Amino acid sequence: MPKGSIVGNLAKDLGLNARELAGRNLHAVSVTKMQYFSISAENGNLFVNDRIDREGICDTTSICLVNFEAVVENPLNIFHITVAIQDINDNAPQFLNGKIQLETSELTLPGTRYLIGKAEDPDIGMNSLQNYQLSPNQYFILEVREREDGNKYAELVLSKPLDREKEQTLQFILTALDGGEPKRTGTAQIWVNVTDANDNPPIFSQEVYKVSLLENLPVGSLVLQVVASDNDEGTNAQITYHFSNLPANSHKLFSLDPIKGTISLQGTLNFEETKEYTMTVAAKDGGGLVTHCNIEIRIIDENDNSPEVTLVSLFSPVPEDSLPGTLIALINVNDKDTGDNGKVTCSLQSHMPFKILASSNNYYKLQTDSPLDREKHSEYNITITATDKGNPPLSTHKIISLHISDINDNSPTFEKPSYSIYVPENNPSGVSIFIVKALDPDVDKNSRITYSILHSNIKELPISSYISINSESGALYAQRSFDYEQFREFQLQVKAQDGGSPSLSSNVTVRVFIMDRNDNSPRILSPSQEAKGSALFEMVPRSAEAGYLVTKVVAVDADSGHNAWLSYHVIQATEPGFFTVGSHTGEIRTARAFVEKDASKQKLVILVKDNGQPSLSATVTLNLVFAENFQEAIPEMKSQSSSPDYQSDLQFYLVLALALMSFLFLLTVILAILIKLRRSENPKFLQCFAPVPHSKAGAIFPPNFEDGTLPYSYQLCLSSESRKNEFTFLTPNIQIADNILCGDKSGVPFTGNEGTTLHSEEENAERELEK
Repeated sequence: MPKGSIVGNLAKDLGLNARELAGRNLHAVSVTKMQYFSISAENGNLFVNDRIDREGICDTTSICLVNFEAVVENPLNIFHITVAIQDINDNAPQFLNGKIQLETSELTLPGTRYLIGKAEDPDIGMNSLQNYQLSPNQYFILEVREREDGNKYAELVLSKPLDREKEQTLQFILTALDGGEPKRTGTAQIWVNVTDANDNPPIFSQEVYKVSLLENLPVGSLVLQVVASDNDEGTNAQITYHFSNLPANSHKLFSLDPIKGTISLQGTLNFEETKEYTMTVAAKDGGGLVTHCNIEIRIIDENDNSPEVTLVSLFSPVPEDSLPGTLIALINVNDKDTGDNGKVTCSLQSHMPFKILASSNNYYKLQTDSPLDREKHSEYNITITATDKGNPPLSTHKIISLHISDINDNSPTFEKPSYSIYVPENNPSGVSIFIVKALDPDVDKNSRITYSILHSNIKELPISSYISINSESGALYAQRSFDYEQFREFQLQVKAQDGGSPSLSSNVTVRVFIMDRNDNSPRILSPSQEAKGSALFEMVPRSAEAGYLVTKVVAVDADSGHNAWLSYHVIQATEPGFFTVGSHTGEIRTARAFVEKDASKQKLVILVKDNGQPSLSATVTLNLVFAENFQEAIPEMKSQSSSPDYQSDLQFYLVLALALMSFLFLLTVILAILIKLRRSENPKFLQCFAPVPHSKAGAIFPPNFEDGTLPYSYQLCLSSESRKNEFTFLTPNIQIADNILCGDKSGVPFTGNEGTTLHSEEENAERELEK
């Protein structure tokens, strides 16, 4: 059939729907790599793809079959196709030697046979060689004989004695005919040379020699030896051997020693190419008589061919979630040897999640044997070992590269089970404070991680108002400045989600700790700086001894740690060293006992300082009044409370008081000098400066009364805390004589109302306190 001829519709014969052929990829697979046929993927027609030579494919085999496999996918199925090749009479019989020369003695007896060989026709059956015909003659007839293998050959039989003197050379035409339609023929010329008398032809020890050879027999080895004998003597008994009708495939393989009759191997045998050789050896004596014998050589197969492994179909990549038993590949194994040498088993190396199972007609299926995990092995190089059962066995290794495709079977995993972040307070808004990182062993979109923060609230505000996250990098950003004093820690849930379908995710807890900074000054709780009036005073008993607890300054700091460690210091005092303060307790104690020269009102300024860097501080002013009871302290407290701006005039009044005290001191010194002079000399001109004596009872002092006491009563109201210095000079109400300054009338009477004046001043003081 010419190339492209349609053999038949394979899809119809296999029961396949023609509309599904394109999607199922119907194609032919020829393991021997001889693509004689092809299949149309569109309509399923089986076409002749190459010239088919039945004789080249099957040689002389009567039934010639071409086997191939048709494979359809989705799902995978294999159909084993056998095409019978029918012989046509396309070969004419041919003689190996177109000119056959025979020599025979004239004394040859009738009935002598001459093997003239055979013609070969590669066709089979009726198309093969069927008969021989000999051109008409008077001496020879033709007999057609058949060997055990069914091949026919011709022999000439002498029918009447020869007469060399009449005919020295005879010529005939031998015709070989086949049984085809039309018949084909082949011819050979036979030349018979009639020689002189030699009446005993050689005789072989066997008509047929049979021998079996191993296909790996070394070149030069002895195959066999043929032996013929001749009863004649002399040259007529000298026998020589030669091949007769040696097949073309045997010319270079065998050699024959013409004297010894030994046949030696000259080439390499191959059982897979030719399994048997037949040939004819002729023994010729010196007189020209020839005898023939047949040689049959059978080749014994040896295990000299390794198995051939052919990958028919491969499904790669394979999803990692494929179930055990999933088909991976279809494999064909072939061994050209026969018997056990051609029986092949396939195996895989151990510790592989695959198995190989025999199917049919030397086909094997490669399947998964256990679950796959792309994250552990993304690619497998599967080595298939095909081993025959020869001795020794031969093996072939076939490596199949299989890729495992990823599925989204791994959730993102954070580097830590939880995170703790420490952020200093007063941080800038928008600054990155941390980066969370999650890993996903999957690939491509299954490993693309998106970060987000799960919704929650902090003090009724959404977490997004405090923290944001970069969805790609996992960087956390502060949305606002944190205040340690508002909240010291909070936590959030960060979600990492991959891009698979369906997507997988995991969460991690992130705890954010706010680190304190020294951003709060100490706050004084006690004494309260908002107090007014008498609450600004602390009363200290005049009898207080050293170490007496006056009061305690209580302060707090909203910071923590070192920033909240407070220390107390006295930075200003009316009398330095009078009071001490506990540096850590804030307790104010007297350093010594109160003495009369000490001012009854004391002012302390206490500094409260934290331990931060830099440190922050606050001050409080304490007014201390020394008094034994509250009524005694009220005037001082009243004076202080009525003058809210006393602190601003404090320095002025201190200077004024100092000046008055200096004036009084000078006055006292002058008076003392004057009295001293009077006592010593008593001059008249000084009598006018003498005090007028008086008595507490209002009596008149004697002229010579000298007590050294001024005849006046001074009341000095001096307060370091008051706005005004009030000087009240109470002049005694006396009647002085006209000559009080210059006379010597020491007995002048006077009347005083000093008691009345003092009593009036006490009433005025009580009324002031009541106000």
